[in-house]
Amino acid sequence: MKTASSAQPLPGDFAIWVFIFAELLVFGVLFSAYALSRMSNAGLFDASQATLNRSYGLVNTLTLVTSSYFVARATRAIRHGRSAACGRWLGGALALGALFLAVKLLEFHDDFSRGITLSTNLFYMFYLSLTFFHFMHVVLGMVILGFVAYRTYAGAYDANRYTGVETGASYWHMVDLVWIILFALIYVLH
Repeated sequence: MKTASSAQPLPGDFAIWVFIFAELLVFGVLFSAYALSRMSNAGLFDASQATLNRSYGLVNTLTLVTSSYFVARATRAIRHGRSAACGRWLGGALALGALFLAVKLLEFHDDFSRGITLSTNLFYMFYLSLTFFHFMHVVLGMVILGFVAYRTYAGAYDANRYTGVETGASYWHMVDLVWIILFALIYVLH
């Protein structure tokens, strides 16, 4: 059993955890507003939710979960001094992030071509707003991971210096976690 003095510190820079906590609070408020609105408009939400293409959401869920696995492998690699492997795993995560964005853009295109907009109804307002807000977090996560990958290839990280990799990984895992909750709320739960 670990004692308080032997507990592992949070991975990465402490500042990213402050940022992650703030982001989770914002998403928590938005998810709560969605849930409360759904309780008051269950029929509308169920009917609108039934029009979504769940395949897009499922593909994106599998894509982000896999990308988080890649980021975890990158972190493990750098802790063991394997910077080239770290860079390759980060590259894979970035490719999957790009796939997520492409699938989401395709889904948005399909939605807009069917006449779905923010003003269509309350469900679609939440659906489009929440998924676009998350989309922008994926973009930011890719910028962060891209910077970390660049610094990895430049030799900035090794088995003794890898806080930057952990920092980027922590943010990316938050983005993945938020999507899993969003997927459940928007695409699955009735």
